[in-house]
Amino acid sequence: MSVSTPNTEADALLRVAVGLLMDGNKVFISRRAPGSHQGGKWEFPGGKIEPGENTFSALRRELREEVGIDLIAAQPYLQTRHVYHDRNVLLDVWRVTEYRGIPHGQEGQEAKWVHCHDLTGHEFPDADQPILERIALPSLYLITDSKQFGNGAFLSRLERALIAGARLVQLREPQLSPQDYKAMARETAGMCHRHGAKLLINAQPEWVPECRADGVHLNSRRLIAGQNRPLRSDYWVAASCHDIDELTRAAQLGVDFVVLGPVSSTASHPQARPLGWKTFSQLCASAKLPVYALGGMRARDLEQARQAGAVGLAMISGIWGADSIEQTVALLASS
Repeated sequence: MSVSTPNTEADALLRVAVGLLMDGNKVFISRRAPGSHQGGKWEFPGGKIEPGENTFSALRRELREEVGIDLIAAQPYLQTRHVYHDRNVLLDVWRVTEYRGIPHGQEGQEAKWVHCHDLTGHEFPDADQPILERIALPSLYLITDSKQFGNGAFLSRLERALIAGARLVQLREPQLSPQDYKAMARETAGMCHRHGAKLLINAQPEWVPECRADGVHLNSRRLIAGQNRPLRSDYWVAASCHDIDELTRAAQLGVDFVVLGPVSSTASHPQARPLGWKTFSQLCASAKLPVYALGGMRARDLEQARQAGAVGLAMISGIWGADSIEQTVALLASS
């Protein structure tokens, strides 16, 4: 959730229903009319929720009027609030899962399908920034575990996962010495980059440039000890969280996303008490940034995780212990 501080007294809250129309890695966007608020900028389709109207009904009406489709089913995705100088808006964003018709500019506006990675080349209203940040994240955050395989065998498995579609990887190898970790990070970064994936190191943030990584993943100790965001905004910063205090700390430091767990019992942390889906959902609702569900996750848990408020799954044994790494990763990458 993003909240900006107004410099004047805010107007009454304007509630807006927003629909994310997804087709694989593409999303449907349209351009606002030149004379409207934030005119000329791109947006995700939707519109004002009328008094007494629920979000789904408003979204169904707006999508019919704006992009010419009949909404059948949708799931809550994100709520984000922003205060402009002249209005205070709450975007209630839903992911459209089923509809009839072909999306188009029903009102004559420019409209098109865009790859999620290309959204940064389009100008959006400031209120849409949390949506853009979240939609750029893949549904799988893959965490490494070379100890059970050995370096060579594990790197072979990792490349299979990357070929199948893994695009965000955390190098978590606490058993390695600093020298060995840096060597493995450089090799892993090169492999990830060849396949268009990002690598975050679970290590000292200052190692990121030397390791040629794309960012850092802060464990709980580094998260709590941190005073400021450890890297520039052109690097990714993620963090491990287990409770509301750590989620709050992550938001204060300005991290880009977190993993939260364990949701279920997990072999990698057998002593940890699982949160369960109810508590996980409550914590997600309190979080001010994107969340991955961690701990005992399997591909079949993706939809439940999304319903609970997560952007996707963070997985270790659920990938490396799968009967088919390629099939499991491909399923998650396409969801």
